[in-house]
Amino acid sequence: MTDCMQCGKCCHTDFFAYTRPQDLLRWQMQGREDILQIIRNESPVWTGDRLISARDGRHLRCCPFLVWEGDRHSCSIYETRPQICRDFEPGSSHICPLFREKENTRGEIL
Repeated sequence: MTDCMQCGKCCHTDFFAYTRPQDLLRWQMQGREDILQIIRNESPVWTGDRLISARDGRHLRCCPFLVWEGDRHSCSIYETRPQICRDFEPGSSHICPLFREKENTRGEIL
């Protein structure tokens, strides 16, 4: 497995679209009202090409739990992050800057 660069690019996906019912249940069981409140407060709505907040119409551009720490990004709910985030492998998707690097080491044409 490739080490994460902590660039935050994978966190610029639509967090709400990828949160599964199992994640919501886990957060309820953990008493993570802080996470659930943010999800309820945003009330995400799919408009055909993006998610927006039903509360104020703002485009939901990235995960609301993404934080900037100096020259790195981090997750403020890392220990209980959604399953999709747990399953993500750095370099496994075009969204990750390590994807090109990984493809180059295989000698494949980009």
